[in-house]
Amino acid sequence: MVDATYFGKRKEGTSWGVILFRDKTRKENLWWRFVDQEKLIYYKEGREYLENLGYTIKSVTSDGFLGLTRVFDNIPFQICQFHTKKTYIRYLTNNPQTERGKILLALVKTLSKTNYIIFRDRLRKYIIHYQDVLNQKTHHPSGEWSYTYENIRSTLNTLSKYIDYLFTYERDKRIPKTTNTCEGYFSHAKDIVRIHRGMSKVFKEKVIERIFLNGSIVLKKKDTKK
Repeated sequence: MVDATYFGKRKEGTSWGVILFRDKTRKENLWWRFVDQEKLIYYKEGREYLENLGYTIKSVTSDGFLGLTRVFDNIPFQICQFHTKKTYIRYLTNNPQTERGKILLALVKTLSKTNYIIFRDRLRKYIIHYQDVLNQKTHHPSGEWSYTYENIRSTLNTLSKYIDYLFTYERDKRIPKTTNTCEGYFSHAKDIVRIHRGMSKVFKEKVIERIFLNGSIVLKKKDTKK
């Protein structure tokens, strides 16, 4: 699985992050890279690095960063269901004020409890039922217009676009449907960094590097030789 996390504050321009490739089956960190910004070229670099070492990537689970499916185009790709639910709940809020918003939120929350066929059919029925309402437009004094229910439309558009990647794990139960194991490492790293707020960025990277090495095959091989 592959994932990224950030440190610092993006709005203040002080953010930086790390991309991690992790093998859930062996519980090993395989590759990571510190970055100022998430880019497809870094994920491509990670894939090429591992394949040059002789690794065969049998599947990828990720948070759905735009374009990642192209980087891993010939590999089964699963978009993290946890990230997906979290993102759409943020769009819709936890307390939608309209019937259509409440129903879509309820549908999104079933994502991890249902299967591809049922979810796809429910999504199609929802779109057909509310199509006329969702096409309503709001006209602004400037003469411009926007869709009245833009957040709902955005949620539906992305769900429809990525639905085929949300249930890849059904074809192979060994494929994880979330990136939770990466999140565990990220949370630990952030806790350490948070405790030592006065550390410089360089020192923080060294600390995080050590945390990732502790779960790496590289360190295990070194320990075996002792």
